[in-house]
Amino acid sequence: MRLVKSTALAVLLPVAAVAAPPAAVAPASPAPIAHAPASDVYHGVTVQDPQRWLENGDAPDVKAFIDAHNTSARGALDKLPGRAAIRARLAEILGTQTPSYRSVSWVGGQVFALKTQPPKQHPFLVAMPSPHAPDKAHVVLDPDAIDPTGKSAIDFYKVSPDGKLVAASVSSGGSETGDVHVFDVATGKPVGDLVPRVNAGTAGGAVAWLPDSKGFYYTRYPRGTERGPDDMLFYVQLYRHMLGTPTEADTYEIGRDFPRIAEVFVQVDGKGRALVTIQKGDGGEFAFFLREAKAVGKDGKADWKPLATFEDRLVQGFFGEHDDLYLISRKDAPRGKLLHASLKASLAKAETIVPEGKDTLVSDIWADHPLAVADGRIYTTYQTGGPSEIRVFDTHGKSLPAPTLLPVSAVGDLVPGPKGAILFPNTSFVAPVGWYLFEHGKTVKTKLSSVAPVDLSKVTVLREMATSKDGTQVPVNILLPPGVAPGSAIPFVATGYGGYGINMDPGFDAESVPLLEHGVGVAVANLRGGAEFGDAWHKAGSLTQKQNVFDDMVATIELLTAHHHAAPGKVAITGASNGGLLMGAVLTQRPELVNSVASLVGIYDSLRTELEPNGAFNVTEFGTVQDKAQFEALYAYSPYHHVQAGKAYPPVLFITGANDVRVAPWHSRKMTAALEAAEGGAANVLLLTSFDAGHGIGSSLDRRIDDKTDVTVFLLSHLGVGVQK
Repeated sequence: MRLVKSTALAVLLPVAAVAAPPAAVAPASPAPIAHAPASDVYHGVTVQDPQRWLENGDAPDVKAFIDAHNTSARGALDKLPGRAAIRARLAEILGTQTPSYRSVSWVGGQVFALKTQPPKQHPFLVAMPSPHAPDKAHVVLDPDAIDPTGKSAIDFYKVSPDGKLVAASVSSGGSETGDVHVFDVATGKPVGDLVPRVNAGTAGGAVAWLPDSKGFYYTRYPRGTERGPDDMLFYVQLYRHMLGTPTEADTYEIGRDFPRIAEVFVQVDGKGRALVTIQKGDGGEFAFFLREAKAVGKDGKADWKPLATFEDRLVQGFFGEHDDLYLISRKDAPRGKLLHASLKASLAKAETIVPEGKDTLVSDIWADHPLAVADGRIYTTYQTGGPSEIRVFDTHGKSLPAPTLLPVSAVGDLVPGPKGAILFPNTSFVAPVGWYLFEHGKTVKTKLSSVAPVDLSKVTVLREMATSKDGTQVPVNILLPPGVAPGSAIPFVATGYGGYGINMDPGFDAESVPLLEHGVGVAVANLRGGAEFGDAWHKAGSLTQKQNVFDDMVATIELLTAHHHAAPGKVAITGASNGGLLMGAVLTQRPELVNSVASLVGIYDSLRTELEPNGAFNVTEFGTVQDKAQFEALYAYSPYHHVQAGKAYPPVLFITGANDVRVAPWHSRKMTAALEAAEGGAANVLLLTSFDAGHGIGSSLDRRIDDKTDVTVFLLSHLGVGVQK
């Protein structure tokens, strides 16, 4: 699975009110532990790996390493002046009791949503009669109620077509390893059906109900001794469960011939047809299979017909309203085109109804509705280089009036409602998520919309273009605190991602408010590796072209200083996951450019990533050491392998989760140890390991507040910004 893209209203503090800066606190590094170095030979190149011993998280000396670094980091961070004030502010902002909603669906005459409302530690599932009546919602599933330890979270949910039942994947401790439970919508009580091993942080998971609500298709990871220990998070297959029957009696449907790294998705139409989409790892290659409602082969087993192969470059399909399919294709169209096909004919006869344009037709296999068909209208999402918008067409591809949106904003899932209505979220850098209903040609804001915990209306948002090393123009979104004019040369924090075709959309980031309140600017870069400008933009930042992502980030930092938005020596950077790899690459390639680095759940040893479970899925994005050209590209930027003795590095904070199944926590341990060894054990580097978290998905509210507090106070201290108490 790809690595993974909120009291009363408060007014931002004026910059003049910020207190004098404290001196940053350097940690006392734990004493180094001597171990025999390891090495590997790749294509005739011997590569040293002196910190290999840190990969075994169960070894006593590794546990001692983790504990010692937690103690050291905790001691250093807790001593920073203003930490208590920053945590209190973040708790106030993120802990506001004003509710917010996500993962909305409209089924069986009811609207369902995952509701976030502190002090609840996790989102909980609610049902309501309409998007205008959240006050009449009732709780269907509250993970905090079923697990008093506060460690369980809802991975995803699916409501039965009659609206009476919900199947929800629930996992614990941020592991994303979820079993599916079935609950009665009216009472919230479990009905007794439990299906294990449906979701994981490697290939994800999916459920799709049958039209009669008597059962559902689901993805299934190996159980028991079906596979060896190294394959238990691979070889996902599709099964069918009928309510009231033991899961051991569930019916195998398809998947035994799928690739080891297949990611499986399923949807069912109103007539019982099932469409299965498989992605080969995370590389954006998809194949499709269709099963008629009662199709059975000569062997008595389900008859799944192949519709398209990986080479056909179809990337997502959606059932229409008249025994048809709408398909997003990137074949000879890197920005995407929309096809229409009858289910009664071959896909070879599919017609193009919306050809490729200058903007990118969004596909997102992890989202249910980047495209929706309702009452003869096709609602699509388009990327315009960071911001996104909704465009509407008739079934022949003719443009129709579209919803009204916020300026420079982003839209999410397009949720079909009754009588052709569409419900959708819309947000910007200065406006929280609002849920809007588009029907009868009018756009109406619903009561599902979030209320901003702080007022960002006076934040200045600029959008400028940085020139990367090869001349490519890279969009940079710049947020200036209230009262700060462009070119004022203030401290800055820059972030980016650049991978998996994930777009960095405009979004209301309440967690960054303490930075803005203390006179620090924020920059968000639309780096290559995303899909802001289509498939070509993604490919230009993947595999052997990955260095372009790091060059784009360097260009972003240079733009901030060249245009005098940032003061010299006052640009800190932060990122997570694939964005953590970005942090490591900039840290080792251009350490003189950055003031400090906060990197969360990142990849740092690029040569051994593919050996971990999720790393195998990422080969299609990063490459493999088995291929000489890809090895050379990986080795050329792998942060861990480019830490040099005697080189001056900025202060670094690493945060990782012990339960992370997407990026192994040993990456952070090895990178920490490498920096310490390079600087003789006195490196200005902190490492925090959380034992109640994984990759960040499913983390509790308190964990989010604690981690963000540590990142914020760390960056502020090194930027020389005093904390207003």
